[in-house]
Amino acid sequence: MILGKQRQELVFRAAKGTLGQILNPFKLPDWLPELKNKDVLRADFIAGLTVALVLIPQSMAYAQLAGLPPYYGLYASLIPTMIAAFFGSSRQLATGPVAMVSLMTAAALEPLATAGGEAFIGYAFLLSLMVGLFQLMMGMFRLGVLLNFLSHPVIAGFVNAAAIIIATSQLGKIFGVSAEKGEYHYEFVFNTATAVVENIHWPTLGMAALAFGTMLVVRRYNPKLPAILFAVILTTVLAWLTGYEKHTTIKLEQIASQNIRTALLYDALESKYIDRLTDKYIAAQKNFGVKVEGADEDVTLLSERQDLEQIKFQLDQKKEQSETHHKGLFDTPLYATGEGEQMRFFTAEEIANSEEEIEGKVRSRAWYITNYENSVVELQSGGKVIGKVPGGLPGFRLPTFEWSVIMHLIGAMITISLIGFMEAISIAKAMAAKTRQSLNPDRELMGQGLSNIAGSMFQAYPVSGSFSRSAVNINTGAVTGFSSVITVFLVAFALLFLTPLLYYLPQATLAAIIIKAVAGLISMRPMIHAWRANRHDGIVAFVTFALTLALAPDLELGILFGMLLSLVLLLFRIMKPRVMFPGLPEKLLPPEAVAGGMLEDGRVMRMRFEGSLVFANVAFFEEQLQKLLASSPKLKVLIIDAVSINEIDASGDQMLRDYYRRLTETGLDVLFTRVRKPIQNMFERSHMYEDVGRDVFHRNPIDVYQHAWDILVARDALEEEKRAREEEEKAREEEEKASEEAEKASEEEQSAEDGIEAAEEADKPVDNTPEESGNSGQEPGAKG
Repeated sequence: MILGKQRQELVFRAAKGTLGQILNPFKLPDWLPELKNKDVLRADFIAGLTVALVLIPQSMAYAQLAGLPPYYGLYASLIPTMIAAFFGSSRQLATGPVAMVSLMTAAALEPLATAGGEAFIGYAFLLSLMVGLFQLMMGMFRLGVLLNFLSHPVIAGFVNAAAIIIATSQLGKIFGVSAEKGEYHYEFVFNTATAVVENIHWPTLGMAALAFGTMLVVRRYNPKLPAILFAVILTTVLAWLTGYEKHTTIKLEQIASQNIRTALLYDALESKYIDRLTDKYIAAQKNFGVKVEGADEDVTLLSERQDLEQIKFQLDQKKEQSETHHKGLFDTPLYATGEGEQMRFFTAEEIANSEEEIEGKVRSRAWYITNYENSVVELQSGGKVIGKVPGGLPGFRLPTFEWSVIMHLIGAMITISLIGFMEAISIAKAMAAKTRQSLNPDRELMGQGLSNIAGSMFQAYPVSGSFSRSAVNINTGAVTGFSSVITVFLVAFALLFLTPLLYYLPQATLAAIIIKAVAGLISMRPMIHAWRANRHDGIVAFVTFALTLALAPDLELGILFGMLLSLVLLLFRIMKPRVMFPGLPEKLLPPEAVAGGMLEDGRVMRMRFEGSLVFANVAFFEEQLQKLLASSPKLKVLIIDAVSINEIDASGDQMLRDYYRRLTETGLDVLFTRVRKPIQNMFERSHMYEDVGRDVFHRNPIDVYQHAWDILVARDALEEEKRAREEEEKAREEEEKASEEAEKASEEEQSAEDGIEAAEEADKPVDNTPEESGNSGQEPGAKG
């Protein structure tokens, strides 16, 4: 009976803990009461405004990178940004479209549909929902430890390769050329280079160069200004003033190519056929739903289900064929001859093969079809711009569920979920170390998941935390997540009222923004550092880098192989080693330190990590260290006792460097003691001693405690000196004030004495005695 009650209590506790974990992300954020402070509101408003100025053009560029129309980047900056701010644990993390996730979204969806098409857009929403559900489940069941499988060398190799892929994918838009996409990305780069040599569009290149130059100049002379916004405004105004992009409308007969005219008619008929087939499918679906409700599925219903699935298959196949045909037709350049209504348009192939002498009459400007309706063709020439951006906010739209598509996207879902969250949690940890705020990775993972789930229902593709915008957010003084709410309202305002201003925004500018954003991610230093720190990690980094480049656009294959290789090379891993915070040994402390209260005041603490510090447990080390920082406000000196650490890999070495830099920047001194000889040798190879300084490493514990006490004494001396200066300044001010008061009193006393003398002079009797003269000797009254 007793065992039964104990078992019930254990089950109840487990159920309560699980329920609490599930409901954890749905709690209101703890920063809401702080909004009563006007200073907090002001700081968050300024930060939100600054981030919005960067986010609006950047999000459109990233949507273009994802293969979507640019305005979908603005849609992805609304609901997901707000949800992540309310349900995540980081106050300053700016969630929204990011370059890495956008690239992986395009790579995952391009085999399924034509970029920018209706099916492609719908699959993007489905992928966002899948990523959100996966992240939410990981957070609810505390599976964030899966990120430990992404070692630092794997990430370094993948990020460098992905950044190069992102940058090279924009070359066509920088030079104003189009190129065929091969099976692999390097084929597309080669085709683009060939097209650049043959047919470069100089105005487009000039516009891209202007955007690059503007961002570089603004960033150099005033890094706090939104350089991207300046580039967008300057190039958009210039494109509008100079006719960078031109439009014209012609009749169908003015197109000389019979193939193009036939293709336009076919394209229009296909569009109408797809509309009719869509209406037929919707009607059949509704009819089948009514029949199947409350009835068992018999042979007739089974036949109707098969007919419904057949219609759906025909519709999807026809959409795919139509999108491919439409894209090929609208990407074909046409060249004009003649003037006005006599103007005729030829393809380059027709000009080359024509027997007539028309080559000398052809103008060099290339025109592209943008629309065809009722025998009227709209053409565009010059540099490419964003064009018309639909105004208004995105409406509610559930993703379309297709089992075959879901199965195809599972690999991309896992990769995007892990890479996206890794990017978000990395910047969140860096900011938490700077602000000394607590951070819950599992709650942050659930917050990111909820943001993707909610976004998928309001026409948003997968999003994550942004390095650049989070840095802008915290550097401009954001205190709470309300800054992200301000950003969302400003993006919504732009969608409602400012979309006409974006029409002439050159696509070359967006490409320049993308390249500028990912340029900072390309760095061989982390990979070289991994090689120096540990040969196995170096091999993993370079192999991941090479395979990701070679296998693109199948990015998940590169990172998957890197993960498997790291697991093979690092067989022994400890997920959560023992971490202790033992008290200070009184016998080893200087006597003056004991007398000064070093044992009890909490200004010096010792941390002992028992196990290998490798990529699998770096996150756990950071978590324990973050908890210590959050719970120890008086901490001034942290002593890391490395006696139980027998191995450190590149991730651990990099983490120690990062935390040493972050903590010292916040005024916290970090000392190391009892570092083992193999690790000392590794520190020599990785230049840890050169970068950090040998004086913070002590072999003898007595020396490290003496060093810690010296730091406290120096701090106390500085504080005492500061107080003395303040008191001296205060005494000087009091003396000056007393002197001024004494001088003032003296002046008042002198003024009073002068007044008395004046009054006495006024009251003195008048002397009427005649002046002395020649008869002054006569007596009074004597006659002369």
